[in-house]
Amino acid sequence: MHKLLSFFLACLVSLPVYARADTLTVSAAASLVDALKEVAANFESRHSHVQVVLNFGASGTLLQQIAQGAPVDVFISADPLTMDKAQEQYLIDASTRLDFAKNSLVLIGPLSGGPPQPGIAELGALTHDAYERVALGRPETVPAGRYAKATLEQAGIWQVLQARMIYADSVRQVLDYVRRGEVDAGFVYASDAAVAGKTVRILMHDVGDEVVSYPAAVTRESKHGALAAEFLEFLSDPTSQTILDRHGFRP
Repeated sequence: MHKLLSFFLACLVSLPVYARADTLTVSAAASLVDALKEVAANFESRHSHVQVVLNFGASGTLLQQIAQGAPVDVFISADPLTMDKAQEQYLIDASTRLDFAKNSLVLIGPLSGGPPQPGIAELGALTHDAYERVALGRPETVPAGRYAKATLEQAGIWQVLQARMIYADSVRQVLDYVRRGEVDAGFVYASDAAVAGKTVRILMHDVGDEVVSYPAAVTRESKHGALAAEFLEFLSDPTSQTILDRHGFRP
């Protein structure tokens, strides 16, 4: 009986440790996966009672999840348009919205499967026979894909390239296609190319004229509003900005 009582008391002592833990769920654009994991780890180190759960995906898909009731505290999109939609649907607290990082679109090619393609000076080169398969994120849900489509339309070659397009569910999937040599070229962010390092070749820098900005906001249904607001503030912390810069983002 004494041993049973001791075991029961030991269990009671351990319970507050778990009760004190706050879980902060952050849904973020797939292009942030490497940088945000580091940022979240630093945030946890400064908040011993907090566990940050990261959910990555295409910005449009994440928006759909939130609209369908997914329990999310912070939403981070890879474009203002998707965040505008979240705001229009009253899914975020608009007063907390902020832009904390910038990026740019690049065109990359594989190093495997033969000699690498040379860099190109203009997008019209994608109509050449050397580029039979061109990957981009689905424009309906992937901001990088939407940026790429708009740029190709502006260049007057979107319709010409339709038969060559390979669509991906996220910008990181495009990166994987290029790395494995399954496509001849792909549109990703500069930060993705930085992560890939020497496993891919950049065919064209700064594709298009539009600056890619990353907005973040606390969701309207967050159960940890104050903590979520702290996390947003931490994204602009010099330590976090240094991490983002190292991963190819700009302030």
